[in-house]
Amino acid sequence: MTRIAATDRRAALIQAALRVVAEHGVQAATTRAIVAEAGMSLASFHYVFTSRDELMSELVAFVVSQQERALAPVLMPDQGQVELRDAVRAGLQTYFDVVRADPQREKAMFELTHYAMRSPGLERLAQLQYDSYYALAENALAVASELTGAVWDKPLHEIATLLVVLTDGLTISWLVNRDDAAAESILDFAADSVARLATLPTTARTS
Repeated sequence: MTRIAATDRRAALIQAALRVVAEHGVQAATTRAIVAEAGMSLASFHYVFTSRDELMSELVAFVVSQQERALAPVLMPDQGQVELRDAVRAGLQTYFDVVRADPQREKAMFELTHYAMRSPGLERLAQLQYDSYYALAENALAVASELTGAVWDKPLHEIATLLVVLTDGLTISWLVNRDDAAAESILDFAADSVARLATLPTTARTS
């Protein structure tokens, strides 16, 4: 029998846990359910993870890193001067495209957030998850400012928090109703609202 490397086992178990959590919730994601989904034995699980909570922690880190990679194009613009509202709207569209491409992942993230908040000792997972979201939003806003020459009127972390709140609401709403048209309207509203929180360069102002 071919021996599976420890890193490959970890990756397979994380992917299996993601599928189980998305389909059935965190409570149903027992070690037995996860190894069954991965087609492995319990011994394989304990070979690479000391506990289910360690796997849940790895799962949060994995999904957040996936989302960061998917949104990386927003943070590495290769375009010329653009309007602030358009830059924000483009970034939000990229975010929504990521959500729409893998709704199971988004469902799993909400499940994991609530699980962490309800589990003594695991609250840090929810905090780490949202710290990553806030940092990603701050980076995107900084890029938008650099692209357009606009200056944010409030501290960047405050606007980033608002942006995360808006995208959270958009995500849960879309996961429930799968209404793309409504989501596009929300994206327009969010872009308009966020763009109003900046002072535009003189050349961008209209009479």
